[in-house]
Formats: sequence, structure tokens, C-alpha cells
Amino acid sequence: MEQRVLGRTGRRVGVVGLGAWQLGADWGQVSEDDAVATLSAAVGDGVTFIDTADVYGDGRSEQIVGRFAKAHPDLTVATKMGRRMDQVPENYLMANFRAWNERSRRNLGVDTVDLVQLHCPPTPVYSSDAVFDALDTLVAEEKIAAYGVSVETCEEALTAIARPGVATVQIILNAFRLKPLERVLPAAREAGVGIIARVPLASGLLSGRYDENTTFAPDDHRTFNRHGESFDVGETFSGVDFRTGLEAVRRLAPLVPEGATMAQFALRWILDQPGVSVVIPGARNPAQAAANAAAAALPSLPPETLQAVRDVYDELIRPQVHDRW
Repeated sequence: MEQRVLGRTGRRVGVVGLGAWQLGADWGQVSEDDAVATLSAAVGDGVTFIDTADVYGDGRSEQIVGRFAKAHPDLTVATKMGRRMDQVPENYLMANFRAWNERSRRNLGVDTVDLVQLHCPPTPVYSSDAVFDALDTLVAEEKIAAYGVSVETCEEALTAIARPGVATVQIILNAFRLKPLERVLPAAREAGVGIIARVPLASGLLSGRYDENTTFAPDDHRTFNRHGESFDVGETFSGVDFRTGLEAVRRLAPLVPEGATMAQFALRWILDQPGVSVVIPGARNPAQAAANAAAAALPSLPPETLQAVRDVYDELIRPQVHDRW
């Protein structure tokens, strides 16, 4: 698999990683055996970057990933912190960082976490010198090797990129979220900050497997967070109305190269955006993990295809999401 430098971490990672939210919670039940099989399939096909968080299954995802990573020392494992308390800027202080980091290191079974990301904190946090001084301290103490941020909005990303210690920015980027292409990716390239593209399949919409009759389990966020009831609605279907998303996928379907799936096409589109370090699709089983990894081997999409994706976005998706995030 093609390798790219992960921003200021200096690490090289496979361009397709694995998002481990599904292995923890909020996507229906995934057994530990299935989770380990999924990780094994991903790594067997060249994945070297795994992204988790302390709130995925209240630490379950971290624990599973940590046990797996012990036998695969070449992996880069990133986690996230900050969503275990009320989302107010006052909670983003050194004492809490130490507690959250200690818990993640224990869950992962490591002395130093490869990459810790603030997990979509309140907007004022990005402008706090004290927050980033605290993160610098954790690096100096070798509790973390590097830090980054996971953001909801492009403005938050730009504020973070200006911070000299920020190694990576994780942001929603897919064929339904084109706004980061305007300013965020160019700014990150110039600063040497890595871009981790999350929600690459718009919570599965861009897999092409759903229709108007599709239903999801009650414990799946695609059921309980469709209108932002539990967290930012942009994390579910990228904030796109489900039926609009289905129509957009039908318009995109003729663009999929022969022999590829819609999901692989959607991942390849992301990899073709200058500045992307790694894309982190989730997977619930080995087949999904293997199919996602195979997207890295697809040829780059031609300019006319990239323009066609933009045309669908401009007509159907832009009015719903472009000014929100």
C-alpha cells in the first residue's frame, strides 16, 4: 500500500487506515472475535494506522486495539480524548488531560501514545494557549509522542493548523463534504500538518448499499442521532438528509470504475485530494476491511470524474452542508 507522511509526526502510514469506532459502540454489536478478525484483515492488507477514542464503547475499542497492537509493533495507533466530561472549555485543563491520558495508556497498554487528538472540543479550546501548553508538556514527559485535533468545522481546523505543535487535523472529508478542499487542505500542506479524513463514506451512504427501506439497529447512531440528538449531526451521514444522500449516490454510481465498488470509488476520491495523509473508513468485519484497503490500489480518478463529483455536490449537497461546517 502507498505510504504517506503523517504530518508533523514524521511517521509514514498506509494511505488507508482503519477507524475503530465500530469496534467499540454506536454501530450495533460487534463481538471481540469479529473485531480482532477485522483488525487482522486490515493489517494483512497494508493498513498501518488505526484511529480510536476513549469514548468508543467507554474504552472497549482502545482495549481491543491495544491488545492487538502488542503483536503488531509497526502500527501507529491514534486515540482521542475530551468527550468523557461536559463539553465546556473549562474542562480542558492539565489535570483532566493527565487523567484521560492515563486511562488511554492503560487501555492501550502503552507508556507513550503515538498520537492523541482533542476530540471535537468546544470551539474556544482551539484558541487557548494553556490547552496547547499542556499538550506540549505531555509530549515533553513522553506520555504522548504527538498530538492533533479532531474538528467539526473548517474554521476550527484553520485555527489548529496555525499552532506549531499540532501534528495532525482530523476532519470530515468525503464526496458530500467538499468545503475542506477550499482552505483547510492547502493550509495543512503549507504548514506540514497531516490530514486524517474521517467519515469517508458518510456513515455508509457512500457505500451504495442503502435505499429508502434500509433501517438500522436502535443502538446505531444512524438511528438515534439523525437529527443531532446525541452529538453533532454532521457525524451522521455527514449531516446530509438520508433521502438526498441516496439520490446523490445514484447520480455518482455511473462514475465508479469497472471492477470497483461505490465505497472504493469514494475512498479513492479522497486519496486523490492533495494534502490527505490517511483516510480512516470503519469496518465491522474482515470483508469490509479488506475491501476498504483495496481502494488504495485503484488508479487515480481522471479530472472529468472529479468534476462530476463536484457537480453532484453543488446541485444536491452544498445547500444542506456547505455553510454549516
